[in-house]
Amino acid sequence: MSTDIGGLLLESVPFARTLGVVFDAVSEGRAVCHVPDRDDLRNHVGGPHAGVLFTLAETASGAAVLSVFGDQLGRAVPLPTTATIDFRKVAMGEIRAEARLLAEREEVLRRLEAGERPVFDVAVDLTNADGTLVSALTVTWTLRPNRP
Repeated sequence: MSTDIGGLLLESVPFARTLGVVFDAVSEGRAVCHVPDRDDLRNHVGGPHAGVLFTLAETASGAAVLSVFGDQLGRAVPLPTTATIDFRKVAMGEIRAEARLLAEREEVLRRLEAGERPVFDVAVDLTNADGTLVSALTVTWTLRPNRP
């Protein structure tokens, strides 16, 4: 039985629901989602506010992480630790996020088994409706072992 990662995220992260994040696809180490163009999410130049872009990207990165490490939730909590964002073009209209896990599951789990808190990156590209790259992010995640 497979888990609906997008549904799980939207259930557990109310702010993603508030923004109207829609999951288009989640597969092993990848996630694609978008946020519709809404007047109440726009900034002073008419595009989605930077907070909307960041939240969309962080949400996509979380789905990519859960698609690979969701089976580890009984022993570790995935948490973002840092993020960098490169604003490349003014975002306008509906924005799409595509996240890609940049780590190997086996290596991350090996470090977790060794008692470490593994750290790994997820790259996220944000594009507008015509496919123009508007922002690129790297979100660094960790798996924090559950406390006994």
